[in-house]
Amino acid sequence: MEFELDGDQRLLRRTVREAVAKVRGRPGSEQWDTYLRLGWLEAPPLELAIILEELGYAADPTPFLASATWFAPLAGRLPRGSGTAVFDGEGRYVLDADRADEVALLTAEGITVVPGSDLPAERTPVLDPRLHVARAAVDGLVAGVPDLALVGLAATAVGACRRVLDLTLGHVAQRVQFGRPLGSFQAVKHKAADMHVAVERARALTHFAALAIAEDDPRRARAAHMAKAAAGECQRTVFQHGLQLFGAMGFTWENELQFHLKRAQACDLLLGNASTHRKAILVA
Repeated sequence: MEFELDGDQRLLRRTVREAVAKVRGRPGSEQWDTYLRLGWLEAPPLELAIILEELGYAADPTPFLASATWFAPLAGRLPRGSGTAVFDGEGRYVLDADRADEVALLTAEGITVVPGSDLPAERTPVLDPRLHVARAAVDGLVAGVPDLALVGLAATAVGACRRVLDLTLGHVAQRVQFGRPLGSFQAVKHKAADMHVAVERARALTHFAALAIAEDDPRRARAAHMAKAAAGECQRTVFQHGLQLFGAMGFTWENELQFHLKRAQACDLLLGNASTHRKAILVA
């Protein structure tokens, strides 16, 4: 496997960043229409991970994550509009189940795709106010989480953690304590370095898992668990250090840090946290 991004992939990353920056702050429907028009849902696994990292960086409010990594791998096609899937065997925390146009259900009889309007789903309040999570009332469900769904959450968490790191670096460079920038203190530098290493480690494992899925490598399931575990561990490090260096202002409504911290933690909790996936690696 080639772990360095090639020229086309680097161009994609730059293009996605520019496109997301242009529509950021607009209504979610306008952002969603932009992503559909650009054809991002059709991206192969590694390119999809690159896109999702940039969407995670912007705390994207659209149903892109669920449509691309929950519905598509289960249904075997892209949704007609937006989509999601119920594959945890319980239907307790289903991403975008309250607003998806189509929902793929994994049941004992196989995979069934139903219109979202026909699925009884009630939105559940979660810590991330921009994330739609709902409980789906469906009988006969069985568990079978797609590898791509884990990788999608990992890539989104990496993007959110990268944004927290960037915000924190900007803050400690400007904040002055004892007549010196906060970032000049050795203890602060160590925390920033720990955050950077955690982000790069999680990104590398996410890209490896995406490549394994693209090549249908026998290690794909294990790689997906590794990526999800690394992303969860990353968000814990970034959450702890980022919030400590920002102080209480990091959780004020006027500060955007809180949204990225919440997005990263939500990605860790959905479909099992880091501890759950570290255990799963032993049997994958």
